[in-house]
Amino acid sequence: MERFGFVGLPNAGKSSLYNALAGGGALAAPYAFATTDPNIGVAKVPDDRLDQLAEMSASEKVIPASVQFADIGGLVEGAASGEGLGNKFLAGIREVDAIVFVLRAFQDTDVPGPTDPLEHLRIVEVELALADLETVERQLEKQRKSMRSDKTLAGTVALLERTHEALSEGVPLHRTNFTNEERHELQPFFLLTNKPALAIVNLDEDQISEPESILEPIKDEFHDSVDVIGMCIQLEAEAALLPPDQRGELLEGLGLGQGALPRFVRSAYHQLGLRTFFTTGEKETRAWTFRSGSSAPECAGRIHTDFERGFIRAETIRWDQLLEFGSYVKAREAGAVRSEGKDYCPQDGDVLEFRFNV
Repeated sequence: MERFGFVGLPNAGKSSLYNALAGGGALAAPYAFATTDPNIGVAKVPDDRLDQLAEMSASEKVIPASVQFADIGGLVEGAASGEGLGNKFLAGIREVDAIVFVLRAFQDTDVPGPTDPLEHLRIVEVELALADLETVERQLEKQRKSMRSDKTLAGTVALLERTHEALSEGVPLHRTNFTNEERHELQPFFLLTNKPALAIVNLDEDQISEPESILEPIKDEFHDSVDVIGMCIQLEAEAALLPPDQRGELLEGLGLGQGALPRFVRSAYHQLGLRTFFTTGEKETRAWTFRSGSSAPECAGRIHTDFERGFIRAETIRWDQLLEFGSYVKAREAGAVRSEGKDYCPQDGDVLEFRFNV
């Protein structure tokens, strides 16, 4: 299960965002460090395709994909050198798969702190870059020593030197022009700014109808390297506490669409390159998450390691095509179910049956 960490200054709306996605449970208070230990929540990923397949199969159980998120305590200037929650805060970020910047734009005289989202972003990114710079300096020293006896490390050292140069200027890695291959090569060093990221700008209620003037400077700052979403997190958190029928009415009345969770999940999946395949039958219809480019055996391993180890083939059909036939039996009779081998890379929306032998 992928974990997303909410990162931002105190009072930016991280705990309220947690409540909007998890349906409550986190203390959202107008003072710094109301959250000292990360709140960990799990949300089911809404997917109409799953519901339609379950209805077709008359499944006894329907199991959606899930994402995990952590409400990490607020960051302050100097966190990299121990200010505020310091190392505890940074340790919480190291444990997540992706960073969600929560940037405050709302005005409220009862809630202290800056209201310029660009100022929020600057402070957070500088602190994360400084923490990474310390890590890279240690690694450079180690790698240079090792290179004396292992010349194959020259490329790694050169990459770390470029990384050091960028971080020294306060530039996080998600803003550099490093290639995907170079960032992948840096993964063993667990750099905070090398993680995928997205940004949520926390708006006033009266800003949500025309948010672009507030969002554009953030988008320009990221140069399209990070998805930027505007939402009134407080309204979303209040809506999340209502029964589903009342929640829908409130969201529609406020022009909030489907609400926070679907928008968050779509962007999160995009940033992490996540996709969904399905299994369906009378007992269960289930959504499974995999990374784009995964092979059929790797996807089989998401269900059980035995499936990957003893993989023979994957029988597959697109979810919408299967619905048109109305059942696996009819789809097979029509020759629409394909048999794919180990080299096949499943696509988002595939319905799969795995054949294996252990």
